[in-house]
Amino acid sequence: MASHDNIGDFLTIIRNASNARKESCSATWSNIREGIVKILKADGYIVDYSVEGEKASKKIGITLKYVGETPAITQIERVSKPGRRLYYSCSDIPRVLGGMGVCILTTSRGVMNDKDCRANKAGGELICKIW
Repeated sequence: MASHDNIGDFLTIIRNASNARKESCSATWSNIREGIVKILKADGYIVDYSVEGEKASKKIGITLKYVGETPAITQIERVSKPGRRLYYSCSDIPRVLGGMGVCILTTSRGVMNDKDCRANKAGGELICKIW
């Protein structure tokens, strides 16, 4: 069956691997997926990531992070979907768990987390919430 929500599928790969207590997972590469993974690494939700392969066969390998036996990623929630896109200005970006979680947005300046969007006064499409 053809997938129409590539970002949603990517987030599901990470969520399922984390819930199954896998050490790592992999997915096909795209610019937006690499942007999401960079934010996850910068905010401490994953240990590391790597991009392998060339051109059409590129893959992203993600090493998941655990605190004891508990996954660092408690939940990943897809917000903006292909059937319903949600856009926010920098002042309207929601806070996840009172600032304990992270929102990831696509802006005209690239993929950014909510704190960077507020600091750079950039709004955009809210991709997902992570906590």
